[in-house]
Amino acid sequence: MSIEARLAELGITLPDAPAPVANYVGFVQTGNLVHVSGQISQNESGPIRGKLGADLSVEQGAEAARRCAISLLSQVKKACGGDLGRVVRLVKLTGFVNSTPDFTDQPKVINGASDFMVEVLGDKGRHARAAVSSNSLPLGVAVEIDAIFEIA
Repeated sequence: MSIEARLAELGITLPDAPAPVANYVGFVQTGNLVHVSGQISQNESGPIRGKLGADLSVEQGAEAARRCAISLLSQVKKACGGDLGRVVRLVKLTGFVNSTPDFTDQPKVINGASDFMVEVLGDKGRHARAAVSSNSLPLGVAVEIDAIFEIA
């Protein structure tokens, strides 16, 4: 099943790739790798803000991470000229979780993105990963994730 068909089956329409808000680009391709800049947690209503361990539950954080993953796919789709069929695999995710000093469930939060990628990409979505804590993220968002994809 194609990635686009799988997204449709799940009822997900990828938004346009978010535009950078500073002096950087949304992605850089070098060889067959696409490095996607950090995508913040946001939905149709705007940024998903909050701090894990204070304002948000692990489940809310995982949903915020899932929204980052949707934006990551939007960026790689743009990098592929609109053809997600060019995605060979997701190589790595690095997830940053806005959390209190005593919060230790960063991996459970970033699972929201990891699980989504495997759900959509199948085995192509299995990846290396880091899940780290941050005492603050841009705009006060809950999660930011960057990624490396291999494309054909």
